[in-house]
Amino acid sequence: MEQTWRWFGPDDVVPLHAIRQAGASGVVTALHHIPYGVVWTVEEIEARKAQIAADPSLGLRWSVVESLPIHERIKIGEGDLTELFDNYRQSVRNLAACGVKVICYNFMPVLDWTRTELHHPLPGGGTALRFNAHEYAAFDCFMLERPGAQDEVAPDVLARARAWFDRASESDKAKLLATIMAGLPGAFDRYDIPGLRRHLARYEGVDRNALRENLARFLREVIPTAEEVGVRMAIHPDDPPRSLMGLPRIVSSAEDLDYITKAVDSEANGITFCTGSLGAGPHNDLPEMARRFAPRIHFAHLRNVAKEPDGSFMEADHLGGDTNMVAVVEALLDEQARRKSSGDGRWRIPFRPDHGHELLDDKGKGSFPGYSAIGRLKGLAEIRGVMTAVAQLRGLPL
Repeated sequence: MEQTWRWFGPDDVVPLHAIRQAGASGVVTALHHIPYGVVWTVEEIEARKAQIAADPSLGLRWSVVESLPIHERIKIGEGDLTELFDNYRQSVRNLAACGVKVICYNFMPVLDWTRTELHHPLPGGGTALRFNAHEYAAFDCFMLERPGAQDEVAPDVLARARAWFDRASESDKAKLLATIMAGLPGAFDRYDIPGLRRHLARYEGVDRNALRENLARFLREVIPTAEEVGVRMAIHPDDPPRSLMGLPRIVSSAEDLDYITKAVDSEANGITFCTGSLGAGPHNDLPEMARRFAPRIHFAHLRNVAKEPDGSFMEADHLGGDTNMVAVVEALLDEQARRKSSGDGRWRIPFRPDHGHELLDDKGKGSFPGYSAIGRLKGLAEIRGVMTAVAQLRGLPL
């Protein structure tokens, strides 16, 4: 498996040489400065490639795009989308022309990943990302005041949400809003409460079936181009895999992945297998899903979460939490062996350690939440050990 590392470009506090020290060779990055819906030009792509390759001794390459974002109008199905689809296809062509041929993207409405704490304290002084069900409910029900929100919350969670809101200061509420808006580092938009309400209103009438069809339309528009130029598209699951703010989520379960991979039956139409996002779903069996969808897994995010009965969860150690990471790695290595034996020249599956804890000297350095160096280095080292042991014991290619 190709060991990769997410890098947010020249402004990332984790420099390229640290990626090499961590043991990764592939860089996962994106052109975050380009607004959604605008073509990624060959010049911009080559400029980022040159930054990554500036020091040849590091041996780094741009392995995966994360993400080539989809404009919100495509998700909504709003208006004439011809130009947006044309621009997306052209970006895919340009990336392929520059040798970058794995593209991660997501179809989450409005927000990407959502947490209520970015620095939850751990024993010994580290911190972790955390989703507290009652704090999210306090935001949805009492700050956003979304109609019908209270009817969707279990009574005990709603009572704790009300208690949190009643004692929260304006500073507490502002911090919660900023945390929820943090989403995916590099996301282009942020909203205040009125702005978020206006954006949510654009999704009025877009239910689960409509959002699914809008995704299927995107796939029908883009996958043929990806096939043509040898690009493998890899949709990222919802994080968390549940409805947020009344919006449907359609990449949350095995049934969802089955629908997506069949919507356009092509190897180019694949999956980013995120063990953290899918692992936050109590009904998801990650090892079984990894084996079932193995031929369509083009990229993997390997991280772990510990779930709680009320829907809360926290980022756990990469080999801790509720997901059997050893079984997932074994499934991915088996798939690699199948691809290699079939003559697939791109048989290695790129993976990265996702959402590390903030540990040791990284505390206070201002890295993106979940993307400090030491926590991810720890996770990568743990997964590398599992990967190496499984491969040697079973005679599988790394």
